Amino acid sequence: MPRILCRLIVLLCMAALPAWAQVPELATAPKAAAPAAEPATTPQPVETNAIIARADTDERLGLSAIERASAPDPGLALAPQLEVIARSVDQRLHQFSPAQLRTLPIMRLESLDRHWRFDARRYARWRETLKLASAPYAADVAELARRRTAWQLTRSQGAALPPVLLARIDAVIDVLARAEQSLALPLGRQVELGARANALESRMQAGQAAVRDAITYIDRRLLALDAPPLWQAAAMRDARNDEAAISNGLQIEVNFARAYSEANFGNQLAMRTLQLLMLPLLLWLSRRSRATVAAGEMDPSAARILGRPWSTWLLLCMLAMLAFEPDAPVLTRQFAMLIALIPVLRLLPPDRHRLLDLWPYVATVLYLLAGLGFVFLGATWSYRLYTLALTAVALAATGWLLWRAHHLEDPAQEASTLGHVLRSVAWIGVVLLVVALIANIIGNVTLGEMLTEAVIDSAYLGLLLYVGAIVVITLLHLLLNRPGVLRFKLTREHAPPLVKLLTRLTIAGAIIGWCLYAMDSFRVLRPIYELLRRVLGHEFTIGDFSLSLGHVLVFVLAIVLASWASRVTRLLLQDVLETRALFARGVGNSIASLVSYGVLVLGVVVALSAAGLKGTQLALIFGALGVGIGFGLQNVVNNFVSGLILIFERPIQPGDAIEVGTTSGRVRDIGMRATRIRTFDGADVVVPNGTLLSERLTNWTLMDRSRRIEVKVGVAYGSDPQQVLSLLTACAQQTPGIASAPEVVALFDGFGASSLDFTVRAWSHDFDHWTSQRSALATRIYAALNEAGIEIPFPQQDVHVRNWPPRGAETSPGPPEDSSPGPG
Repeated sequence: MPRILCRLIVLLCMAALPAWAQVPELATAPKAAAPAAEPATTPQPVETNAIIARADTDERLGLSAIERASAPDPGLALAPQLEVIARSVDQRLHQFSPAQLRTLPIMRLESLDRHWRFDARRYARWRETLKLASAPYAADVAELARRRTAWQLTRSQGAALPPVLLARIDAVIDVLARAEQSLALPLGRQVELGARANALESRMQAGQAAVRDAITYIDRRLLALDAPPLWQAAAMRDARNDEAAISNGLQIEVNFARAYSEANFGNQLAMRTLQLLMLPLLLWLSRRSRATVAAGEMDPSAARILGRPWSTWLLLCMLAMLAFEPDAPVLTRQFAMLIALIPVLRLLPPDRHRLLDLWPYVATVLYLLAGLGFVFLGATWSYRLYTLALTAVALAATGWLLWRAHHLEDPAQEASTLGHVLRSVAWIGVVLLVVALIANIIGNVTLGEMLTEAVIDSAYLGLLLYVGAIVVITLLHLLLNRPGVLRFKLTREHAPPLVKLLTRLTIAGAIIGWCLYAMDSFRVLRPIYELLRRVLGHEFTIGDFSLSLGHVLVFVLAIVLASWASRVTRLLLQDVLETRALFARGVGNSIASLVSYGVLVLGVVVALSAAGLKGTQLALIFGALGVGIGFGLQNVVNNFVSGLILIFERPIQPGDAIEVGTTSGRVRDIGMRATRIRTFDGADVVVPNGTLLSERLTNWTLMDRSRRIEVKVGVAYGSDPQQVLSLLTACAQQTPGIASAPEVVALFDGFGASSLDFTVRAWSHDFDHWTSQRSALATRIYAALNEAGIEIPFPQQDVHVRNWPPRGAETSPGPPEDSSPGPG
C-alpha cells in the first residue's frame, strides 16, 4: 500500500497539480474548508517554537482531508456521462471505415461532422467538470505530502525535543498519513477516469479527422465520376441493404437530435431564454395595437404581423435557432425550417404575394420534398433515385413558373426590380438543375445531389430570410415609435437615423447569412475559408516584430467597434443621466464623456492585443508615440488635456451660450480635441479645447439662464420725466416673460442734443427668448408713449446760412466765393 500511494502521489503531482492547483472546489465538496495551504516549496523542518501552533493547523488539514475523502466522490457521477459519450463515439467509429466515408452523400457527411463536433463539446464540458472535481483532491494530496515530509524531518532532527513534543509530532504524522491513505481511493478512480477520457479523446479526434478528410476528398472530386451510370447501377441494387441502411441511419440521426436537445449548452439556453422573452412582447404589442389595426390606421404589413403574433413568434424562433445553433443536427435544422413553412406563407405581405406570384409556394413545396429525402439518406441507391426525381420535379416547376411569368405580363411585376432579380435567379436555377440531372444520370452523383440540394435550400432560405427581415424591420419601427420609448431624449432625437441604421443592419445580416449558407451549400465555403485563413495568417517578421494581414484586419475592426461602442455609450449615458435629478448640471455629461473615453481606450488596448502585439512591442509603439508627442503633437496633447479639464471643471456644457474671441453661439459637444459651437447664424465652428482655456471665455448660461434686457428711449423736451418713468416701468411689468425679481428699473439718463434720454432695465429668466421679449417690450413702450401723447423726437440740427445771393442774380463761373464767416 505505501508503494502504490507513493506512485500515485508522484503521478498526481507531475500531471494534475500544475493544471488544477488554481481551480475552485465544486459545490458538491464538503462545507468544511481546508486551511489555506502554504506556497509549495522545499519542505523544511518546523521550528521548535512553532511546533504547537503548526501541529494544530496541520492536524485540522488532515482531518479536513479525511472528511473530504469520506464524502461522496464527485467522480462517480462522471463515469456514466463519459460512458454515454464513449458509446456515441464508438458507434460512429465502427459504422463506416475511412474508405466507406468517401462514398457517402455529402449531407450524410455533414451530419456526421456535426455529430463529432457535438461529442467534442460534450467531452470538453465533461473534462472541465472532472477538472473541477479533482482539483480539491489533488491540492490536498500535494499539500499533505509536503507537510508530512516537513514533520518527518523535524522528527528525525529533533531527538533532544521533550517527549511531549515528540508525541505531538508523531500524532500529526499519523493523521497526515491516514489522510493521504483515505484520499488514495477517490484519487485512483479519478486518475483512471482521466486515462479513459484521454483514450476516448484520441478516438474522437481520429473519427473527426476521417470525416473531414472525406469531405475534403469529395469536394476536390466534384467534377469526377464517383458512381456507375444510372442504367448500370440499377442492376447492383440490394433492396435489403438499402432498407437496413435507411433504418440504421435514421435511428442514429434521431438519437443525435435527442441527445442534442438534452445537452443544454450555453447557446441553447440563450436561445430558449430569447424565445420565452419574445412571446409576451409580441402578445403585448398585438393587444396594444388591436384598436389601431381595427381602425385601419396601420400599415397592412404591420397589421398582418401584429394580427398573427403566434406565427410571428414561431418564425422568429426558427430564425433564432439558425443563428444561435449553427451546429445543430441536420434533422433538427430540417425540422425547424419545415415548421417555418406556415408562418412564412402567413406573414408574407399581400403586395409581395402579387409580385412573387406562386414562387413562395413552389419553393416551400420543393423544400418540403427535399426535407423528406432525409429519410433515404442512409441508403446510397435510394437517395440517388429520390434526388433524381426531386431534380426533375424542381426543373419542371421552375420552368412552368418562368413560362407563367412570361405569359402573365403583369406590369407591376415587369417593372419591379425584385421581379427582374427573381427571374434571373430562376434561369440560373434552371441551368444548375439541368446540370444536376445530367450529372446524376451519367454517374457524378455527388455533383448532382449537391446542386439539387443547394438550389432548393438556397431558394427556400432566401424566402425565409426575406420574410424574417420584413418582420424584424416592422417590429423595430413599431417598438421605436411607441409613446413609452419616445419619451427618452435619445429616441426622440435619433429615432429616424436609428431606425434606418437598424434596417440596414437587418438587411445586411440577412444577405450575409444567405450568402454564407449558399456558399456552404454549393461547397465553396470551405476552400474559400482555407484560402483566406492562409492569406490572412501569413506573417511578415522583422526581428522580434511579426505582423499579418489578419492582425491588421482584426485591429481595424476592433477600432471601428470600439469607436462605435464609445459613441453609443456616451449617447445612452447622456440620455439616462441628464434626465435624472441625482446630479448637478453638467455632471451627467462629464460622466458620459469620461466613460466613453474609457471604453475607447479599452477598445484600443483590446485591438492591439487582438492584433497579436506583445508587451515589448506595445512598449515600442508607446515609446515611438512619446517621441512623436515630444516633437510634433504638443498641440494635440494640449487640446486633449484641455478637454479633460473642461470635463472636470465644467466651465461650459453642451447647450451653453458662450462667446470666445469673435465667435458666439451654443456649445454642441465637447470632444477629445475640439469643441463644436453652433453660431446664432447657423454655422458650426470647431474651436480647439486649448483656445477655450487660454482665451477669455464668456458663458451666458453657466450658473443660470437669466439675461438683463435694456431698452433706451428719448422723448421730446417739455415731457414730464416722472410720467415717462412711470410709463416705462408699467410697460416692463406688463410684458410677458419679464421677471418680477430683480425688479424693473427705469432711469432718467440725462439731456440729449434733441431729447430727454431714458433707460428701462428688466430681467428675463429665459435666455432662449430674451430677444423676442426685448422686442415686445420696445413695441409696448412705443404704443404707450403714443397713447400718452408723448412725442419721440427726430434728431434735430439748426443750420444758419450767411450771404445768400439775391433772387434772380446770375452767378458767373469762376472760383467759389469764400464762405467762411467774416468778422462780426
